[in-house]
Amino acid sequence: MTVVGLGIEGIDLVRFFAAREAQVTVSDARSAETLASSLDAIADTGATLSLGANRVEDATGADYVYASQGVSQHLPALVAAREAGVPVSSMTALFMQLCPAPIAAITGSSGKTTTTSLTGAMLEASGQDYVVGGNIGVGMLGLLEHIGPETRVLLELSHTQLELVEQSPHVACVTNVTPNHLDRYSWDEYVGLKRRIFEFQSDDDIAVFNLDYEVTASWSAEARGRTLTTSMVRALPGDGVAVVGGDIVRFEAGHAHRVVGRDEIRLRGEHNVENVLSAIAVASQLGVSDEAAARAVRAFTGVEHRLEPVATVAGVQYVNDSIATTPERTLAGIRSYTEPVVLLLGGRHKDLPTADLGREAGARCRAVVTFGEAGALFAAAVREAHRRGTPPIEMVETVAEAVRAASRLAQPGDVVLFSPAGTSFDAYANFERRGAAFRAAVGALSGGA
Repeated sequence: MTVVGLGIEGIDLVRFFAAREAQVTVSDARSAETLASSLDAIADTGATLSLGANRVEDATGADYVYASQGVSQHLPALVAAREAGVPVSSMTALFMQLCPAPIAAITGSSGKTTTTSLTGAMLEASGQDYVVGGNIGVGMLGLLEHIGPETRVLLELSHTQLELVEQSPHVACVTNVTPNHLDRYSWDEYVGLKRRIFEFQSDDDIAVFNLDYEVTASWSAEARGRTLTTSMVRALPGDGVAVVGGDIVRFEAGHAHRVVGRDEIRLRGEHNVENVLSAIAVASQLGVSDEAAARAVRAFTGVEHRLEPVATVAGVQYVNDSIATTPERTLAGIRSYTEPVVLLLGGRHKDLPTADLGREAGARCRAVVTFGEAGALFAAAVREAHRRGTPPIEMVETVAEAVRAASRLAQPGDVVLFSPAGTSFDAYANFERRGAAFRAAVGALSGGA
């Protein structure tokens, strides 16, 4: 058994197979020094380490190969394994095969973590036995010992986790599909991966789609099972959840049920109202009452790194939106505030359009600070959209320098919004570590670090 990639999934796979006395080889191109914390997590498993490269012989000599999400399916070792007849699978596919209870899963270009977390809060409020895992940062295989036939199983799935699955969850929700990851996939490939969450469903399954996006709206007519839809602005064709006036309303069998007032949602931004609609729709299929769903909505204040208030320093609010790795996500962040914004943009670009972001940032922000590998590209996008009267733009190298620059440019009552529009991979292993760096830099401003 060879596991390729020692991230959260790789660790979960190694521990799962080692507990069943399988001989496991770990293949990872990174060094032991880089993988120190991950290696500590499997130190007691007896796994054989093959580090520094993904060697073809580790894959072709195995009975099975399991690739962690994000590992390219074009990796020579995986290509060679398939050519040699070695099955290549993933943690997600294995979990779906072994899970003894029906699965509900949520994917989307944005909003999937917030929607999954909020749905989990609704399950908690309902008092049900449940587990939450997947792309939310929790390995799935380690959950199996806690799952019985009646357990509500809720997963967040990324497009890469869907890449190797051959079955779909009982309840499949797609929050939206918009351009993303075009540095690695064509648009058609990316859409096709998202589609897999419902592609293998049967007539007895359930799919939830957002009508306010072209791709997901088109899918609402394709699903084989029962379909629920959500919308901020449209009348629903059947069952689902929508905004009606000032209320969030659930429709079922021709009857309208008010769930909660829109003004009771504590999350900022229209995109988060969309997430609430999706969460209520999914939770309603998992036995959650409208009353329990409403209690969860009223109490839910969000997820780390997603419009997360960090601190107020000298009358300026600092907000961590490190999850924003696309221009579209950053646009949603900007539009969540009426206060003047000092915007921090940077990281690594995903080959996505920047014109709309440049126009909005130039028109809406008091100042823009760019950093990292794509800093010059984002600065140029703002300048090109506003050749006259652009806001002040500063270019720096690091997150810490960006925070210090923002502190000089901001005025009391402003929001400093760390919503980079690029990935973290130019400087950080993931967006969480980048968000932590932002928090630390804000702490240094306030004397808290």
